[in-house]
Amino acid sequence: MEALRPCCMVPARLPTASYEKPMLHLPFRSVPTSIFPPIRQCTARSRVVTAVSSTVSTEPVNPVGPEVQSHSQEEKFNWLLQWYPVMPVCDLDKRIPHAKKVIGLDVVVWWDRNENAWKVFDDMCPHRLAPLSEGRIDQWGRLQCVYHGWCFNGSGDCKFIPQAPPDGPPVHTFKKACVSVYPSTVQNDIVWFWPNTDPRYKDILMKNKPPYIPELDDPSYTRLMGNRDIPYGYAREIKLVFSVKADREGGRPLEMKIQKLDRSGFIGKQEGGGATKDASDFYLHSKPHSRFRLVSSSCGGAQDNGYWPFQLAKACFVPTKSDACVVGFRKWLNKYAGGQVDWGTKFSGALPPTPPREQLMDRYWSHVVNCSSCRVAIKGLNALEVVLQVISVASIGIVAATKQSLMSVAARTALVSMAVICFAASRWLSHFIYKIFHFHDYNHALR
Repeated sequence: MEALRPCCMVPARLPTASYEKPMLHLPFRSVPTSIFPPIRQCTARSRVVTAVSSTVSTEPVNPVGPEVQSHSQEEKFNWLLQWYPVMPVCDLDKRIPHAKKVIGLDVVVWWDRNENAWKVFDDMCPHRLAPLSEGRIDQWGRLQCVYHGWCFNGSGDCKFIPQAPPDGPPVHTFKKACVSVYPSTVQNDIVWFWPNTDPRYKDILMKNKPPYIPELDDPSYTRLMGNRDIPYGYAREIKLVFSVKADREGGRPLEMKIQKLDRSGFIGKQEGGGATKDASDFYLHSKPHSRFRLVSSSCGGAQDNGYWPFQLAKACFVPTKSDACVVGFRKWLNKYAGGQVDWGTKFSGALPPTPPREQLMDRYWSHVVNCSSCRVAIKGLNALEVVLQVISVASIGIVAATKQSLMSVAARTALVSMAVICFAASRWLSHFIYKIFHFHDYNHALR
């Protein structure tokens, strides 16, 4: 959104007098058959401040020590038996259905007011396969397809077919008239879903829950939530970087070490902060006096070609301990997840062509339309721009329509000046809106 990033949350710990060395947590939870989540393939989402090590050795260093590498033949990680974040609740409008793409699946998220719960359905009407996300919530709180008006309740059952005669057979009760429903829940004010519609997973929430992030519910943290859909591969975007003001790049040596690596994830320890990696999320834990972000990336439609997972050691030079988590993630991905996200048969694996820079870095469609605060802000600024233009035109019109004898030179000058100022302000505001909410190019060398 499109699913967690796929989304990014940013809790900042309030400073206290004490300080203790934080743990770097990068685990995936374990479940029967494999269980816990990922936040967006990657339409990856967030960038945490950069941390660059200033010490480089001439000998390659393997940040993941041999003592943490498991050689047992464990079951491979199952991407479709995990909880995935879809969107933060604050950015969902209860009045309309929302289209999202998570781990390659097109889903629709909507508010069922009859059950007071967010529902996640397959974004496809069983009638003519039209996207349900283009529909509406009707007066009875049902999800209605915009194509032919079929209506569905929160359980996916078809409750009304306008074309079916009232005295005919109850075709709306047929199993084929139902929509596929995914198990879903809300935790940490985020909507999560289980990407499997098999009936045996209907009550999966009773056995397995999404990974809980206590910092997001801790009142001593400041929490900001956001989301952005970017055409980056999940495996490429997972990275861990910290903000330390040491030089222009904000980097310093980081002591990071992977302590455990198995099917469910990995755990690491780092001086001054920590991180946890679940298949669905990548979040950083920090102690007092540190800052951290939760990098959420729900697997969307962007894909990796498998090059990175298998060729990291050959293609990249990672000689310092600051790269431990990146190398650890690649090793986990290669060993337990087949080197890439399992898209089933939905994708061929072919990478799409690189879009123009303006499209690649577009802010409006990748973020603003999905962000409640940004939508309000851009609406208000657009209205202000129109008001300034109206004042400018009206001022000139008054000057032109008023006889010279009825208006002093000072008054005319004031109106003309106001018209010029308002027009200039509207032009500046238009540029500001485009730069902040649509596209802003930049050159790193000049920053």
